[in-house]
Amino acid sequence: MNRVYLDHNATMPLRAEARGAMVAAMDIVGNPSSVHAEGRAAKGLVETARAEVAEAFGAQAADIVFLSGATEAAALACAGRGLHGAAVEHDAVRAWIAEDLAVDRAGQVAIADPGRSAVQLANSETGILQTLPEGLAVSDMTQAFGKLPVAFDWSGVDMALISAHKLGGPKGIGALVLRRGLDLEARIKGGGQEMGRRSGTENIIGIAGFGAAARAATQDLEAGVWDKVAKLRNILETALEARAKETIFVGKDVERLPNTSCIVTPGWKGETQVMQMDLAGFAISAGSACSSGKVRSSAVLRAMGFDETAAASAIRVSLGPETTEEEVLRFCETWLGAHARFRARVA
Repeated sequence: MNRVYLDHNATMPLRAEARGAMVAAMDIVGNPSSVHAEGRAAKGLVETARAEVAEAFGAQAADIVFLSGATEAAALACAGRGLHGAAVEHDAVRAWIAEDLAVDRAGQVAIADPGRSAVQLANSETGILQTLPEGLAVSDMTQAFGKLPVAFDWSGVDMALISAHKLGGPKGIGALVLRRGLDLEARIKGGGQEMGRRSGTENIIGIAGFGAAARAATQDLEAGVWDKVAKLRNILETALEARAKETIFVGKDVERLPNTSCIVTPGWKGETQVMQMDLAGFAISAGSACSSGKVRSSAVLRAMGFDETAAASAIRVSLGPETTEEEVLRFCETWLGAHARFRARVA
């Protein structure tokens, strides 16, 4: 069976450029904190990658703090600050905020006090984009970075979270990006690496991969790759909509990521669809999540006003640069066949 990967918002396949940079980094012997030639070589690799990520993200190299991922970045940016947010945020951010900001049916968050709020740029489940106000304290830009042109210096945001594996880099490396002149106390203390903001010997292999992936992602954007992906996403939704009349495409009428389709067929459980598609050779994800063996409906869709049945019936199909039209059409026929069997059972 030739499997088709349609879960790019969970993680993108590792780019060849990132793999090459990581393999080369494995031969770097030195510790970036050492002053001898080997240490300076390792430090140079880290700083080159820092500059690559900064250029791709529209930031300054000194503003990039390398961490283990966006989850650690969320903890560093949000912990103990009394920030406000909404239930549509990623769990890594929701863990540190008061969920008291309202969300409308279109997925837009009502931001009362930007300087004390954490609001994502793009939602991982629906792809819906937010308009970020000047002076926003924290924004999770993990899903948008690499898929949309993003310029941190022009965003007006104080701090942003980004992650390598969402744009074709390795897992286990991300960054917190700080507005110039802003500083914060390190949560991980020790040797004072990362300009005193995050101690611990740098993951030079992951950092090298992050830099290479960021550079390649910028080239994709400039080449219009994601415009082509958006056309494939539209082909998918048009095909499904024509034969699954009751199905809802969340966020279809608002600005969203070019690759993301959140599909709700009320009564047809999301996890059931994921298993059926997996057995047929397609990797997708559900809007519901599993925790300690218990299935719960999507907090994102509930916050947007969907009822429990609908919120438990969502799937997410997220395409990537390597996705082909043939794969999309094959998925559509497979899903529509399963949908017809579902309708026959409930008729």
